[in-house]
Amino acid sequence: MSKAANRTPTKLPFLGKAAAFVLVAVACGGAASNGADPVPAEPTATTTSELTPAQAQFPEGPSALDDARSDVFPEPLVDVSQIISGGPPPDGIPPIDEPSFLNVADNLDLYRDNAPVVALEINGDARAYPVAVMIWHEIVNDTVGGVPVTVTYCPLCNSAVTYGRVIDGNETTFGTSGRLFASALVMYDRATESLWTHFDGRAVVGMLTGKELDVYGSPLMAWSEFRINYPDGLVLDETKTGHTRDYGANPYVGYDDPETAPFLFIGDVDGRARAKERVVGVSFDGFDVAYSLQSLAGDGATVTEIAHGDSELIVLWSPGQATALEGPSVQFGRDVGTVGVFVPEVEGRRLSFAADGNGFIDAETGTRWSVAGVALSGELAGAQLERVPHLDTFWFAWSTYRPGSELVGSVG
Repeated sequence: MSKAANRTPTKLPFLGKAAAFVLVAVACGGAASNGADPVPAEPTATTTSELTPAQAQFPEGPSALDDARSDVFPEPLVDVSQIISGGPPPDGIPPIDEPSFLNVADNLDLYRDNAPVVALEINGDARAYPVAVMIWHEIVNDTVGGVPVTVTYCPLCNSAVTYGRVIDGNETTFGTSGRLFASALVMYDRATESLWTHFDGRAVVGMLTGKELDVYGSPLMAWSEFRINYPDGLVLDETKTGHTRDYGANPYVGYDDPETAPFLFIGDVDGRARAKERVVGVSFDGFDVAYSLQSLAGDGATVTEIAHGDSELIVLWSPGQATALEGPSVQFGRDVGTVGVFVPEVEGRRLSFAADGNGFIDAETGTRWSVAGVALSGELAGAQLERVPHLDTFWFAWSTYRPGSELVGSVG
C-alpha cells in the first residue's frame, strides 16, 4: 500500500488573503459539494487506471510531505523555503484515480464548441479531459494507449502537461501536494511522497530527487477541434469522478488578466513581459523560445515557422477556444484559440504550410490540415504530423522554469 493511502488530511490554514479562499473553495468543492464527497462508484468497463503498486519497488525513506528538509534526502533541486502552502492539504484538491470515459461520437454536444479540453493521443488512443473538470482536480491518473500517465492541469499557471508515471520501471500514481512553487502545482508521487514540479516533471525534494518523467504532448484544445480530429476518441465522464464539484464553473474568476499578479509568487518576474501575459513556450534542440499569444493570433488561422540549427518546426494557431480563467464559466471566456507545434514532415517529406481560413494547407500536395496536425482531406488524408510538446501558459511560469528563453512578440 502506498504511503498516501494512510495519510490523514490536515486542517486548512487560514491565509489571511482573499485570494487564498479561491484555493480553499476548490479543495472543498464550494457550495456545490454539500459536505463530504460521495463514495466513489465501482470501476466500470471504461475505467483504465489502477492504484499505486507496492512501495517496495521504490526507495524507502521519509515523506517530503512531512519533512521537506530531511537530511536523508539527496540535495534538493530548488530552494525548499520557496515551496509553500497554497491552502489545501495533500489531495485536498482530489486527483481522479479511476477515470471513466464516454464515446465522443455519442456525446458531440456535451460541451460548447469553444470549451477547452486537454487533448492526449498515445498509440491511437485519443482522450479529452475537459478543463471544466480538470480545474477542480488538477490531476488524472490514467492509462492511455497502454501507457500509464498522469494528466495535469495547473490553473494558476494556465498549463497542461502529461507525464509517464513509470519511474525506473516501477509504476506509481501522483497526487496534489497542496504546495506551490513559483505559483505552480507541486505534485507528489504516492510511492515515496517525493515532491515534483508541474512544469518540468522533476522530483525536486525527497527520495526520488533528480528523477525526471517522460513528457507526452497534451495541448489545450477546443472541444470542437477534438471532435473533428478524434471522432473515435473518448471524453472524461464528469458524472463518474467520484466527487461532487460545480463542474463548468470557474473558481478563479478574473485570473486570466495580464494586469494582475500571480497568486503567492515568490521572486522577480522577467521584466520583458507582464507576469500573466499568455505565451506559447517551446523547447527543442537545446533551445527555448516563448511566443506571446498576441503575436500568433489573427482573424483566422496563422502559421509561424521556427528554425534553430538543423531543426525546423511550425506553430499553428486557429481561433475557437475560450479561456477557462476569465469569467464565471470555463466555456464563456474570450477567444484565445488553439495552438499546435509540429515537425512539418510526413514520411521524411518536408512540407510547407499556409493558413487557409481557420485551417491549413500544404503547398506540396494541397492537403488540408487541422490545428491538431491531422490531414483532414487530400492526398495525405489521415496522416499525422509529429507533435512537439509545448506549453500554453503565463510568462511568469515559463520564464521561471526556462530562464533566458527567447521571447517573441511581447509588448512588455
